[in-house]
Amino acid sequence: MIMEGDPAPKFELPDANGKIIKSSDFKSKRYAVYFYPKDFTPGCTTEADEFSRDYKKFQSENIEIIGISKDDVESHKKFCEKMKIPYVLLSDTDAEVAKKFGVWGKKEFMGREYMGVTRSTFLVNEKGRVFKVFPKVKPAGHSKEVLDAFKN
Repeated sequence: MIMEGDPAPKFELPDANGKIIKSSDFKSKRYAVYFYPKDFTPGCTTEADEFSRDYKKFQSENIEIIGISKDDVESHKKFCEKMKIPYVLLSDTDAEVAKKFGVWGKKEFMGREYMGVTRSTFLVNEKGRVFKVFPKVKPAGHSKEVLDAFKN
């Protein structure tokens, strides 16, 4: 997993409208990259809802929010529309970017092993360096936690 002080990995992924978004689009900006398992699941819905609710607070601090999952563009489009998500959701269907950040790996649920995303968030400063990592996120209250970390 990417550590605090590391440069943020570069990425180039489609958003919910199919537009290619690049990490270089955020050069000299502060941003949070949050990885989540799946659109429309309870935890992911809670997390997306809280980031949406607090998005104006992030904008007032010049902080961008980027959500990334393996869901395809069509799923993200439906999720954004239903949840009224104002920030960027990126489609990482091959888990290429999740692997770069080190959040793709074996998981276990009800005795079954599978490969998946570990819900994690990375805060990046203006210099493109990760200054804070939240490795195993609990969705409820996480948006406030991220905003507070940027302010401190």
